[in-house]
Amino acid sequence: MKQKDPQAGLVVPGLIDILIDSNFLKLVNIKTYSLIFIFFFSSWAFSQTTKIKQLESQRILIKKEIENINALLFDNSKTTKIAYNDLENISIRIYKNQELIKLTNQQINILTNEIDKKNDSIDFLEGEIKQVREQYSLMIKNSYKSKLKESRLMFLLSSDDFLQALKRSRYINQFSKDRKRVANKISNSIKLLDKKIVTLNSLKSDKNNLLKQNQENQINLETEEKSKERLISGLRRKEKAYKKQINEKQKISINLDKEIDRLIKEAIRKSNDESDNNLFKLTPEARALSEKFSANKGNLPWPVERGAVIQKFGLQPHPVVRTTKIQSNGLVIATTKDAEIRTVFNGTILSILKFKGSNITVLVQHGSYITAYKNIDKVYVEKGEKVSALQKIGKVFNPKDGSKSTLQFSIFNNTKAIDPYMWIVK
Repeated sequence: MKQKDPQAGLVVPGLIDILIDSNFLKLVNIKTYSLIFIFFFSSWAFSQTTKIKQLESQRILIKKEIENINALLFDNSKTTKIAYNDLENISIRIYKNQELIKLTNQQINILTNEIDKKNDSIDFLEGEIKQVREQYSLMIKNSYKSKLKESRLMFLLSSDDFLQALKRSRYINQFSKDRKRVANKISNSIKLLDKKIVTLNSLKSDKNNLLKQNQENQINLETEEKSKERLISGLRRKEKAYKKQINEKQKISINLDKEIDRLIKEAIRKSNDESDNNLFKLTPEARALSEKFSANKGNLPWPVERGAVIQKFGLQPHPVVRTTKIQSNGLVIATTKDAEIRTVFNGTILSILKFKGSNITVLVQHGSYITAYKNIDKVYVEKGEKVSALQKIGKVFNPKDGSKSTLQFSIFNNTKAIDPYMWIVK
């Protein structure tokens, strides 16, 4: 069939079949669909990769916490005189192991989904490469007939003038360039496929490692739960006494928190010249300190050099007697025997409190923020003294029964208790 040359208005045998070959158009469509698929898949893969990294960071953090718990709570277990403390320690470790298993399962589920998506992507890319190769092969066959020396020469010599011959020559050269570009795209698709296969194998390896670790964690958890059950069986008759003991400790804690609240309100009143106001009236220097403290959220140092959080902020069930709820205005941090307590930021000693039934508490003011350090045996500072970050302000109390040494750490914004775990560095 004869076609018109769109540039010169001449009848040109086979030219349009070369330049607007239906196979070539199919090839372009295939590449367009491929780009759309790769774009959406890449966006999904990026979000999944970010999620996996976040979960892995959390998993590493929990594993570190478990290591600290093992070191801080179980080094002294042989010397513990109270079996109840052993039960509490095991319950804390069980909770952390459960948290680790849950987090690892989330990672495994995400990896499974990503592996499935990666398989779909590979299947799609393999099919696309196959189609492109078939269409490209047909295009080459069709163009080969039209690119014989005689045909090309006759095509050029049949031009009416030099300008028309130049335009025809450009058509032929452009088609040659397009063919090379498509060949390069096929080559790049093959390279991309190879990368996807490598990534897929890496994901499968990561998943298998996590599955193996989770099996080990599950075995450890079952062993811990059996130990817990044995201890519970031996202590079941004393459960009422333990509940009473917990309630008494909770009552002392509540009264101590009330006294801390009173002292903070008193300090607020003095800053406001005895007027009724619930917020500190700050000097420019104190306001700047408060802003610096706030800016360090998530980066404050720990109040002890080595520790593990064994009780979180807020209302929660007791780790052993689950029917009993306990309220905590801060974190309970297990630490080493005779550990020295450090202030987490620059400030001024607001108060040193010795409350009935509890050990010493030190309050440090940082503008409108207050940090509280409870269960101190010996204090190194005085009221009104300026302190700097990481300055040692006292030594933790060591129970005579050989149970764990703990620090209770709280943060207040004016009179409102806030979760310290969100403020300290992980």
